[in-house]
Amino acid sequence: MPAIVGAVKINAMGASAVFNIGDVFTISPASTAKTFAGAGSFNTGDYLNVRNEYSSTNTYDKDLADSNINTII
Repeated sequence: MPAIVGAVKINAMGASAVFNIGDVFTISPASTAKTFAGAGSFNTGDYLNVRNEYSSTNTYDKDLADSNINTII
């Protein structure tokens, strides 16, 4: 169904963002991310007690590409 849209202001869009006005059949944004973190990095909550005296994070990755995204323009 057609839409009547007034003024649109976009302040910022991310790298894998999708902006659409009007009819659309499918929207499929694509992005990947790789995160390295040591022990206890993603803990959330109150009164945490994490002991990591000898923690190390191995960031060596011999792959050239981990998550390939094929896009059709």
